Amino acid sequence: MGKKVYNAKARQQKEIVVDNSALKNVKLDLNELGGSGGYDESNALVLPSQKRATKVKVEHKQNVKILTKKQRKHLQAIVDKKKKKEGRAELLEALAKVQVDEKELKQYTSISQAQTVGVKKLDTLDELMAKKLQRQKIPQVAAGTKISSIKGAAKRKLLIEEEADIEAKKRNPNIVGMEESSSDEDDDEEDEDEEDTDNDIEEQDKEGPKENLEQKEEEKVAVEKTSLSATSTQETKQKSLNEPLKSHTASTSKEAKKSAQALAAVRPTVYVPVLRNPEIQAARLKLPILAEEQQVMEVINENNIIIVAGETGSGKTTQIPQFLYEAGYCENGKLIGITEPRRVAAIAMSKRVATEMNLSDKEVSYLIRFEGNVTPETKIKFMTDGVLLKEIESDFLLKNYSVIILDEAHERSAYTDILVGLLSRIVPLRLKRGGNPLKLIIMSATLRVEDFTGNTKLFKTPPPLLKVEARQFPVTVHFQKHTPDNYVEEAYRKTVIIHSQLPEGGILIFLTGQQEVNQLVRKLRRTFPYKAELIKAKEDAKLEKQEQEETDMKSFHNSDDEFDMKRAIRNVRKSKKKFLNQLALPKINLDDYKLPGDDTEADLLEDQNSDYDSEDETPEGHLDDDEEEREGQSIQMDEDTAAATTRQPLWVLPLYSLLSTEKQNRIFQPPPEGCRLCIVSTNVAETSLTIPNIKYVVDSGKQKTRLYDKITGVSAFVITYTSKASADQRAGRAGRVSAGHCYRLYSSAVYSNEFEDFSMPDIQKKPVDDLMLQMRCMGIDRVVNFPFPSPPDVVQLKAAEQRLVILGALEKVPETQNSKEVPPIVTRLGHVISRFPVAPRFGKMLALSHQQNLLPYTVCLVAALSVQEVLVEVNFDREKDDGSLMLSKWQKKRSSWASSGNYQLLGDPMVLLRAVGSAEYAGSKGELVKFCADNGLRHKAISEVRKLRVQLTNEINLSISSVNLCVDPSMSPPTDAQARFLRQILLSGMGDRVARKVPLEDISDKEEKRRLKYAYNCMDMEEPVFMHSSSVLKQKLPEWVIYQEAYEIQNGDSSKMFIRGITAIEPEWLLTYVPLLCNIKAIKEDPLPRYKEDEGKIYCYVDATFGKAGWDLPLAEIEMPLEEKAFCYFGMFVLDGVVCPKLQPFKSKLKSTPSSLTKSWSNLNDGLVKFKRCFIVKQINTRQKLFEEWERDPNFLLHEYQNLLYDVSLSELMPIWPPNKLD
Repeated sequence: MGKKVYNAKARQQKEIVVDNSALKNVKLDLNELGGSGGYDESNALVLPSQKRATKVKVEHKQNVKILTKKQRKHLQAIVDKKKKKEGRAELLEALAKVQVDEKELKQYTSISQAQTVGVKKLDTLDELMAKKLQRQKIPQVAAGTKISSIKGAAKRKLLIEEEADIEAKKRNPNIVGMEESSSDEDDDEEDEDEEDTDNDIEEQDKEGPKENLEQKEEEKVAVEKTSLSATSTQETKQKSLNEPLKSHTASTSKEAKKSAQALAAVRPTVYVPVLRNPEIQAARLKLPILAEEQQVMEVINENNIIIVAGETGSGKTTQIPQFLYEAGYCENGKLIGITEPRRVAAIAMSKRVATEMNLSDKEVSYLIRFEGNVTPETKIKFMTDGVLLKEIESDFLLKNYSVIILDEAHERSAYTDILVGLLSRIVPLRLKRGGNPLKLIIMSATLRVEDFTGNTKLFKTPPPLLKVEARQFPVTVHFQKHTPDNYVEEAYRKTVIIHSQLPEGGILIFLTGQQEVNQLVRKLRRTFPYKAELIKAKEDAKLEKQEQEETDMKSFHNSDDEFDMKRAIRNVRKSKKKFLNQLALPKINLDDYKLPGDDTEADLLEDQNSDYDSEDETPEGHLDDDEEEREGQSIQMDEDTAAATTRQPLWVLPLYSLLSTEKQNRIFQPPPEGCRLCIVSTNVAETSLTIPNIKYVVDSGKQKTRLYDKITGVSAFVITYTSKASADQRAGRAGRVSAGHCYRLYSSAVYSNEFEDFSMPDIQKKPVDDLMLQMRCMGIDRVVNFPFPSPPDVVQLKAAEQRLVILGALEKVPETQNSKEVPPIVTRLGHVISRFPVAPRFGKMLALSHQQNLLPYTVCLVAALSVQEVLVEVNFDREKDDGSLMLSKWQKKRSSWASSGNYQLLGDPMVLLRAVGSAEYAGSKGELVKFCADNGLRHKAISEVRKLRVQLTNEINLSISSVNLCVDPSMSPPTDAQARFLRQILLSGMGDRVARKVPLEDISDKEEKRRLKYAYNCMDMEEPVFMHSSSVLKQKLPEWVIYQEAYEIQNGDSSKMFIRGITAIEPEWLLTYVPLLCNIKAIKEDPLPRYKEDEGKIYCYVDATFGKAGWDLPLAEIEMPLEEKAFCYFGMFVLDGVVCPKLQPFKSKLKSTPSSLTKSWSNLNDGLVKFKRCFIVKQINTRQKLFEEWERDPNFLLHEYQNLLYDVSLSELMPIWPPNKLD
């Protein structure tokens, strides 16, 4: 500070205040002042005797202290708290105006009260509450009491109640001190009811109507009323306690508005009542997932993506859609969509859910590939995953759905994996766009959860996982000490021991295919035959004994109503068993029961291993003489041992996928009296079907897997070990009804070391051509970056992309560009192909069939080729005396369908075409079943073919208005010329499946020549393949063929590859229909290229090869390839006046001949070079391109052409230029 000024205190200009209080006591007479100018303080008549007191006025300056950040926050919190209290008071006042009457509130019953009392004592709830009110006097709040805050209101109320209760107990001599705790507990429960009303109301919404369906209707009304506004439930309770607050007013603050908005943002609780049948409701309550309903719905409401893992039998598939329906997810026109991997499951589940909910099929519907019953009233929609994928193409955000459920995700089909990837992006996109969010629920039995929860590329935040336990009894697992080589024989021995030594209970045996199933079924039926007469005699004796006992009991207990009831029940059971025995058993002779047909393609291929006909090798599944003899001896020994041990018959039934529905349903029927049920099944019984009354499971641990080569597309059926998840699924089948046992025919070491944890997903095993095309048409350019749960191999994706380029669905990427940076563009043909629900190669065949009236035949052919195993295969190599007369009849019939000419060259597809057409005609006459049996057709496959024909026909009629296509039962066979066109159409779709006959003239060894008699070479295979024995072309052996499928059969250590679905082709067609696989070595100058005036194009003969192997093609005429020589030849034809007739008069005035334009020395002539360069720069090699260029530039070629003429000026050419008018 600086130095003070001298006499600073005196120098200050102070404001002095004079004390004039003494003047107030002086009385003045103002009348005596006369005409003076008035009175003021300066002319006072009386002067004070003392000096007036003075006081210096000091200004007090207060220094404002700046608050710290922590103090400001604390102060602001106090201010906000006060404002919040004021807002709450005002909110309570507003709510008090609309609160419910106290009488109506007393009619409500909370879930906590119902749980405390119990369901059985719910009728006495009013009496218990009345007694409680008598013990407890509730004080009323005074009318004038002013409550400034509701904070701690519940605690204060509880304190008042406790004090009142203590006083009452003191006055009541009958209450002992030990009873005070019970009263306190009641008070605590009442307080919890007030504080947890939200949870109570949600439980009441879900469980109230389920527990008391036949009780009071008033409870349903009460539940619906309480669920009208979830945001005001707690405030309603507060209102009933603080009704006098209506007169209280307070200012509304911003914080109160924010809290109100937050409450409004919560999804309101909605309950949609469902009136179910009491029997169905009782059955539902036994399902494990019903106990988890509240937890499941809380997780679904709080999360947009949920994973539900529940074992088979937990009820997740049928119950979760019902939970969502009751919670209001079908309101406002929204749908609940459930996808199933199988069509049968979609139909069955829709019917089951509709029955349980007591709704019609208009509200709970299904939509599958060929049929559906969806209406505008549909609320719950079951469908296959392919149907939902098609819907995403047209409506990417799925605006019509509120919930999507992907069921059976553990099967990991290719469509399911794509749907998971797409929906992982659609769900957050719907949430970002606002409006109604989309819920995604992924359900599975044994799900590899790590693929979803640990895949950050798929889900950035791992979705919550809900595990639902199934109704599972304990299952004891038994391993073998040593893994046997012949698991079928070991399964037989294990079944004999179980049946002869263990208690009652069904037996389920898992094998790999239909051939093994039928072999074991025949073996078990011979060992434990079912003799109907003996069983019937035993049953009659048993019934007589029961009747005698009932007569004795009747005479002894004649007046006892209880025994009358038991006797009535026994009579009903006896009559029912007698009726079933009389109705069903005499009609079935299981000893003569044989099952035609095959399980899968693999089973059929095993049946056809007779292709080793010319070799010494023994086909797989067939035994040589020594092995048959040994097997017969072992069978006889086992039969004798088993017969000596037990006489109880065994009711043995087979089960595999292609078994008819009627025969499949026999496994659900009870076995005859006195028989034990035994099911011999493939892995179809693993997850798809639940077989009742199974107590023992015999697991071979094997499955038949179809392996695909990612490059060549060759498939091979290999018997491999299943996964650990599948083995656990099989073992779980023994614990559905009671405690069971699982006998695994392999050691624990094999299970630990050889079994994978989970099976490989479908998308990593099969070609993904159709999936890639659909994704590319949906705008997903970089399929490699798509968020697959289990992404396919990059090699697999590249191979699929290359096949689509060959088909013409994708444009070929130029070699100058980097294919990683520029993905191939979908062509117009590719968009057309993607609209058909078939493989891309079949879609191209349909797209090219709009000419020569070929469309009806192509639709029929594509439908037949898309469905597997339409025909029961016949070996054309076997002689007539080798097999039955039926096979010989089928062989003759099929040979007549493809007898000669182009019919025979069309080959196996011609047989399919005639077979489907004839079956359609027989179906119109009502003789389809008989026709299929007489001609070796599978009735199930024929039905699938017809459904696909109808679908393809409708799709074509919708796409092309000018086409009037129908499924004609009386469609005549194609003509010979049409059969030739059909061969070309098949080549256009099967261009990458071309095979050439192995040239036998180059082989000197006779044995090798005999072995390779039916051998062909394929493009991408080093080993030769062999023509299938069932082909009608087996005797003709054409040089060039195309095939539908190549597969490999293993026989011990060796293997052999076969092709089937064979059609003969002409090699010169390859240059036209598969140009990308042809390598043109040179353009032939002799004969010279020619110009086609009708097409305006140049055609030439070329020297070409096919494929990587470089198979030489015969000399063929094709459109001249797009290269420099093509532009030169087109310029020659322009100078010659062939392209433009108006230039014909100037041909004689040319300085050089037109043919000189194609010579090598033409580059020395500047005029020819300039003229030729115009065509090369503009890439003009057809008349259409030339005329299009003249439309853009009328003076194109004018000066260049004038420089090539003698004595012709521009004025002579201008009148005719451009010469684009044809005479």
